Amino acid sequence: MPAVISQPLFPGQRLKRDEFLRRWGAMPEVKHAELIGGVVYRPSPLSVDHSSLRCLVSGWLGYYAARTPGCDAGNNGTWLMLEDAPQPDVNLRILPEYGGQSRVEGLYCAGAPELAAEVSLSSASYDLGPKMELYRAAGVQEYVVVLLGESRSCGIGWWTESTSFYNLAPMVSAGGRKVRPSTTWLRRTPAFRRLSRALAGPAALLARNGARIFDVLDLGLRSPEHQEFVRALAQKLSPSSST
Repeated sequence: MPAVISQPLFPGQRLKRDEFLRRWGAMPEVKHAELIGGVVYRPSPLSVDHSSLRCLVSGWLGYYAARTPGCDAGNNGTWLMLEDAPQPDVNLRILPEYGGQSRVEGLYCAGAPELAAEVSLSSASYDLGPKMELYRAAGVQEYVVVLLGESRSCGIGWWTESTSFYNLAPMVSAGGRKVRPSTTWLRRTPAFRRLSRALAGPAALLARNGARIFDVLDLGLRSPEHQEFVRALAQKLSPSSST
């Protein structure tokens, strides 16, 4: 007979992070939950469009990490971020021994990745609202949102040092409302070199043109700019980590 959970986890609860993680740990059937601003969020099931684009974004960032020593990519992992516990769709980080700003605490990454990415359908107001504010406050340096609307209308938001915002179609939520996200971000040097150019224009990602994305990413990874970035990361590697 399955154990009865006396204190379940449900959307809208206000919890401290330790209690949130404790309750979630007692519910192994729950695969996705987040604590943002002290509030529990449980997202809807993923659509075909959502899962397809998430896979492509994950592969794109994962390939970049695999070809860039000192970097690591993660998919759907829980983060200890300020007092919350978000679960980014995809993250790309510089490892701490190479000068990165995140760390590992127990089972989880802690701090903030240099880049976080979200694929957003029904969660548009959330990803461009409280979650975006958490990422900004925690020190995420680049934030990418691939926004899916009704009838496959799409847009991409990318916040970096220059507060870039790409938009190929009206940014609309699943309910048809236009979303007006903040266009400000921390003004820092973008963490990764030649990454944004790999999209070959956001149209390649929105069209699910993986071949085009990876072809252009390969060109960027062979560029002098990226090779210089790899050398700069290697120079930051602590002696104790390289032995």
